[in-house]
Amino acid sequence: MMHVGMLWLDDTPRRPLEEKVRRAAAYYRRKYGQQPTLCYVHPAMLPEGRLEVEGVAVRPLKDILPQHLWLGVAEAQEAQRPALQSAGA
Repeated sequence: MMHVGMLWLDDTPRRPLEEKVRRAAAYYRRKYGQQPTLCYVHPAMLPEGRLEVEGVAVRPLKDILPQHLWLGVAEAQEAQRPALQSAGA
């Protein structure tokens, strides 16, 4: 699951989904300085249901508009970072 990510539009009709994910992930790495691990797309873009592109898990989500990709870091991986302690702890 992911709550924060980058929304990417690629409406180039002949570009395969794998290439769209590669291009979006490269931009994400340049902009945020880390590798995305999860990408949600509209189910119509992913008829086989699941895909992995260079370490990015591509999953269908009906809330995503067609030709859009929502990339980010999966929460399970975020949870592996050390937690910040509150001042009162």
